[in-house]
Amino acid sequence: MKPNRDNSESQQTAAEDALFRAVISLCTVEECRNFFRDLCTPAELQALVDRWQVVELLEQGLTYRKIHDLTGVSVTTIGRVARFLTDGFGGYRTAIDRTGTEESPTSH
Repeated sequence: MKPNRDNSESQQTAAEDALFRAVISLCTVEECRNFFRDLCTPAELQALVDRWQVVELLEQGLTYRKIHDLTGVSVTTIGRVARFLTDGFGGYRTAIDRTGTEESPTSH
């Protein structure tokens, strides 16, 4: 949270809930693409894409160094993603289970 914000925890939770409801209201990849392109700067969107690509490559058993070589993502970020993949809130695992990882993200 930004330091100059004086939102209470309940206000912050309500604001997050509104955002997450907007996300789950989207029905197609194209709707999601358009929403995230409107919501994020190109750099923010690329960071999200990079992290999801790292998740998929970690699931394939690739080493941090190989993932870095394929994606250019820093080893520090790869480690952070790996930590949340195993010890986070379960969001990555839920998404993996629901989407599968059949298609390699580097084949696009």
